[in-house]
Amino acid sequence: MSMKKIKVLIVDDSALVRQVLTEIFNQDADFEVVGVAQDPYIAREKIKQLNPDVLTLDVEMPRMDGVTFLSNLMRLRPMPVVMISSLTEQGADITLQALELGAIDFVSKPKISVSEGLEEYADEIRTKVKAAASIDVEPISERLARRKTVNEQRQIDPKLSADAVLSKSSKPRNFRTTEKIIAIGASTGGTEAIREVLEMMPADAPGIVISQHIPAAFSTPFAKRMDGVSAMTVYEVEDGQQILPGHVYIAPGSNHLIVERSGARYICRLNDGKPVNRHKPSVDVMFRSVAQNVGPNAIGVLLTGMGDDGARGMLEMKEAGAPTLIQDEKTSVVWGMPGEAAKLGAADDELPLEGIAARLVTLSHS
Repeated sequence: MSMKKIKVLIVDDSALVRQVLTEIFNQDADFEVVGVAQDPYIAREKIKQLNPDVLTLDVEMPRMDGVTFLSNLMRLRPMPVVMISSLTEQGADITLQALELGAIDFVSKPKISVSEGLEEYADEIRTKVKAAASIDVEPISERLARRKTVNEQRQIDPKLSADAVLSKSSKPRNFRTTEKIIAIGASTGGTEAIREVLEMMPADAPGIVISQHIPAAFSTPFAKRMDGVSAMTVYEVEDGQQILPGHVYIAPGSNHLIVERSGARYICRLNDGKPVNRHKPSVDVMFRSVAQNVGPNAIGVLLTGMGDDGARGMLEMKEAGAPTLIQDEKTSVVWGMPGEAAKLGAADDELPLEGIAARLVTLSHS
């Protein structure tokens, strides 16, 4: 029985990129490129005519930029979109904005001049577009409404705010090694999932280490964005940084993040080793270091993401006595990583995204 082909519309102002992407999709019988458009105005007409399943969208286009187009699209006709992004700081900012508006995922622009590496790139974009096509995209209004109720709940939760006030001014903390550490891993859909968790964490939460699959150019802007929405202080990790309560440490997109013990303190180490599960930073690497060096004082969390990075590391954390949580299938953009952890029996509990922060607060007080 033949599968229904995934209908792709390619929106890009470069004729060459449109051609390369068309060839990449046409090499795979699962796809049909139903059309191409060089700007959002043409794209709008073609969406009406061709009813594609998924859109690839260049972020930086003349006449109307990708973000403006995307916010209109998500209001009027929500559909799966994979962004084509330049790996620059500006590209990063626009892409993070696009993910906020409801784009599912992003890939870098194809390097036209280089034939080597194109095969791997072709693989990546087809995998991501295939995953995106199967996702039921909720209208932006619904997503924002959900975030709003989450934020309102946060503001009226008296337990958190009282806690935050009291323990801050009490006395200088002595860093006993009972200090808790929260370790979070994520991939596809993770930039928004992490934001939703960090928005709800109180200023005095335990130190949080995060490995999110992200390109090197994107991790600095991502950390800055998270610092802007969270009561905690958010850094992109520097080697040797001490892990303190109230602080969040996001792995750079070019290194593994390893948690080490130094006397009574925990510190972040950056590791430039090989990619693990094809990723660097790898969640498995971080989780294993946390299992070995923090043990039962850690809490492990796996959020939305494609693939299985982090599942085995989470099992190691659980075996070391750490409580472990995964995001549930319903609220995950892609239930790959958390789903694999569930299959391995690595998760103590499975929660909707909006319930994770509250559970972390409970666990960190226990």
